Amino acid sequence: MFRFFMQDDVSRATKGIARGSFFFGLLLIGFGMLVFVLRDVFAIIAAGIFFIAGFSAICYGCKLFWAARKFNRTPGSSENAYRKNVQIHDHQ
Repeated sequence: MFRFFMQDDVSRATKGIARGSFFFGLLLIGFGMLVFVLRDVFAIIAAGIFFIAGFSAICYGCKLFWAARKFNRTPGSSENAYRKNVQIHDHQ
């Protein structure tokens, strides 16, 4: 009796995996055909993504340079702490 119920569950799980694999294979074939037919469109989309990523990297670099520039303009000498009334004690 136990084998019968377990075999039914395994059979259903196997059918579900087979169904998912079949569907995924059809999607991959369809996507491959779409890329083959519309390769120019996908090339333009990929170029646009790289273009946007490049501008994003440039903006991020500018923000970092700006933050470093503002950080170097802190008042006081380099021996003093960044904040007023804050001292770092080195106990040896």
